[in-house]
Amino acid sequence: MAKRVPVNQIREKGSWRLDFYQNWQIYLMFIPVVLFEIVLHYIPMFGIVMAFEDFSVSKGYFRSPWVGFGNFVELFTGEQFPVALRNTICIALLKGTIGFLAPVAFAVLLSLLRSKRYKRTVQTMSYLPNFVASVVVASLLIEFLGKDGPLTLLLVLFGAENQNWLANNQIPVFWVIYLFMGIWQSIGWGSIMYVASISTVSGDLQEAAALDGATRLQRMFRITLPCIKPMIMMMLVLNIGLSFSTGFDNILLLYMPSTYGVSDTIYTYTYRMAFGGGNANYSLSSASGLFQSIVGTVLLIGSNALSKKFTDSSLF
Repeated sequence: MAKRVPVNQIREKGSWRLDFYQNWQIYLMFIPVVLFEIVLHYIPMFGIVMAFEDFSVSKGYFRSPWVGFGNFVELFTGEQFPVALRNTICIALLKGTIGFLAPVAFAVLLSLLRSKRYKRTVQTMSYLPNFVASVVVASLLIEFLGKDGPLTLLLVLFGAENQNWLANNQIPVFWVIYLFMGIWQSIGWGSIMYVASISTVSGDLQEAAALDGATRLQRMFRITLPCIKPMIMMMLVLNIGLSFSTGFDNILLLYMPSTYGVSDTIYTYTYRMAFGGGNANYSLSSASGLFQSIVGTVLLIGSNALSKKFTDSSLF
């Protein structure tokens, strides 16, 4: 029978060994998660080498010709790349401001509802659009904003021109359509974290403020929002980190050649360049993905540093 090692001896050898000794069951349960991450996330990262090769499926990673930064030069010197970059930045800014604030405002408004039954009903209904497939949402939008669509005819009553709004290549028509499509789909689902955070705000603070004569609006700005500020900042940092990788499926379903100038993002631009012709260019696609990942990482670290400096709240 194996001799059991005293905890005191383990403590002397290092705190991590003591933690493992006391919680080995949890570490055992964590093994499948580690294997999942390694096999599906870290091992595939070797595919980054495609960004620096003239990759061919038949030749593989090790026999494909090495071209260095040639794929990046092809990507950045493309005729439509500046336009795609501009669209990506503008759409990201709209999503990072209006699109980010919409779930926060929705969660705060939900917290002001007095009827719990009505509150739960509204909250549940707001989740449903998140589970509707993008193809279905895009099809509905195409029908509603077509020349004879219900929304178009409604806008005509207010003096707007009768037109197919998705074919309009004027700034910022497509950006606004894409923004409100995203808000409609994600406002309920995106508010979950804020609703949960608001539920932890002390009721004593709200009651004391009400007794002192504070209105519901004053309590919202003086108590609710300051109490959930750490959660807001955490979600903002995550949103900024992902903002540059904006748009693919919805834009790919909505845009058309006549609106490439206002709807093409780096994702869709790369897709057309890499897979629009007869032969798939995996190297160009990998170069674009690596570029966006680097920019996203820089934005994530930078926004986290600024959040930590000015608000004393950070993600890491």
